[in-house]
Amino acid sequence: MPLPFDPTAWSAMLLGLTALFAGIGALRKPGAWRVMLDEVERSPALQFLCGLMELVIGTVVYLSNPWVPADLLSSALKVLGGVMMVEALMILGFVDIYTQFWLRSLTFMHRGWALSTMAFGLVLTVLGSLRLA
Repeated sequence: MPLPFDPTAWSAMLLGLTALFAGIGALRKPGAWRVMLDEVERSPALQFLCGLMELVIGTVVYLSNPWVPADLLSSALKVLGGVMMVEALMILGFVDIYTQFWLRSLTFMHRGWALSTMAFGLVLTVLGSLRLA
């Protein structure tokens, strides 16, 4: 029986929809992610805000999803939240190295990243929706 409020389902759906539509936007405007990373790399204020936002979102995802080995979605989201927190700390501390890695990757594999982001988002959205049904 589904809980009245299932944080795992809502986390999956909201992160999934965000990833799905970010991927759609990237396909519609090729090069947009590269421009965003260039802007973040040049602006200490954006570096801090991006790192802080990801840290907050990752922490919320991590804390709202219990580690229950029998519940694969909840456990996967807990891991994802932890990865988001580590990534946020990398952005805050090593943004120059971090953005260079992604800038090189986006130059040659933009379409691949966009499609994989959309697929990831679609999977999370469907799993979250099924959990609420």
